[in-house]
Amino acid sequence: MKIATTVMVLSFLFIGQAFAQNKKSNQKTMNATEQNEHYTFQLSDKVTRKAVTFKNRYGITLSGDLYLPKNSGNEKLAALAISGPFGSVKEQSSGLYASQMAERGFAVIAFDPSYTGESGGEPRDIASPDINTEDFSAAVDFLGLQHNVDRNKIGIIGICGFATFALNATIADKRVKAVATTSAYDISRVSAKGYYDKMTPEERTNAFETMSLQRWVDAENGRPEYPTTHLPEKLNGDEPQFVKDYFDYYKTPRGYHKRSLNSNKGWTKTNSMSFANSVMLSYIKEISPRPMLLIAGENAHSKYMSEDIYKMAAEPKELMIIPNSVHVDLYDKVDVIPFEKLDHFFRTNLK
Repeated sequence: MKIATTVMVLSFLFIGQAFAQNKKSNQKTMNATEQNEHYTFQLSDKVTRKAVTFKNRYGITLSGDLYLPKNSGNEKLAALAISGPFGSVKEQSSGLYASQMAERGFAVIAFDPSYTGESGGEPRDIASPDINTEDFSAAVDFLGLQHNVDRNKIGIIGICGFATFALNATIADKRVKAVATTSAYDISRVSAKGYYDKMTPEERTNAFETMSLQRWVDAENGRPEYPTTHLPEKLNGDEPQFVKDYFDYYKTPRGYHKRSLNSNKGWTKTNSMSFANSVMLSYIKEISPRPMLLIAGENAHSKYMSEDIYKMAAEPKELMIIPNSVHVDLYDKVDVIPFEKLDHFFRTNLK
C-alpha cells in the first residue's frame, strides 16, 4: 500500500497524470529588465549573465540566459547547454549550474523548455518527447553561432527529467561531444510503466482511457485542465519523505519561482500521454564513443533510474553516487553537487 501511494503521488507530481533563427535574431535580448528578475541563487561575481532568445526547429522561440566568465578576452570557450529539472525554469537549478560552470571557464546557456517559463509555445505547461529533445539541439545551434564559442567543444547537462532529453538529444546530435546528468528521471519509462515499474497493464489502459476522454473536455473548453493533485500548499507531516523534499525546494523561498510549474499548478492532465507511448532511450548505446557521466544521490528515490541508464549505455560511461544525498540535494546544494567533477569531466572531454 505504501509503494502504491508513493507511485500515485509521484505520478501526479511530475508527469501530470497517472501515468534556427539567424545569428542576429539569436542574439536578441528577450528581457530588458533581466536585472530585476528573481533568481533562486546568487550569481557568481566572476560571471556575466545576459538574457537571449533563439528558435528551435519547430519555430518555437526559446528564452535562455547566457552565462560567460568575466575577462575571457578573445579566447574561444568550450560551451554547455543546461536545462531541468522537469517542471522548473532557468531561474532555478539550471541557472545555478550555469553560473557555477561559467565560473569555471565555460560559456553556458540555461534555457526554459518549449511551452514553459518565458519560452514560447501554446498551449502552456506541456512537454513533448520530440520537441523538448529538439530544445537541447536548438541550444547547441545557438552556442555554435557565438563568436566566443568553439563549436567543436559543446556538451550538455540534463537535470532530473531533462536528463532524458539531454541523453536523447546526444544520441542523434553528433555535435554534442559529452553529456552529463544529475538526479536523472527516465520520463518515458516512468510514464509508461509507473515508478518502480509497478504499473499494471490494466492501470496503463485506464490511464490512457482517462486521458483520451480528457482530450474531449479540453477541446470543448478550448483550454487544458490541470490535476488537483500536486504539491500541497502546506504539509500535514505524514507525507512521504520525497514529497517533503520537493516541498522544501519548490514551495519555500529556497527554490520557489512564480513561473515554475512545480512551484505552482503543475502539468496539464494529458501531459504524459505521448511519453507513455514512447521509448526515448532505445538507442542510448549510440552515444558511444562520446562519454557520459551520470550523477545520483545515494538516498534518492530516483537513483535506480541512473543505475539502469548506466547499465543500458555503452562505454565510456561513469556512474557517480553522492553519499548521504537525496534527489533534490543535486538541485541547488553547492556543497553537495560535484561541480569539480563536472568541470573535470567536460574539460577532459571537450577537446
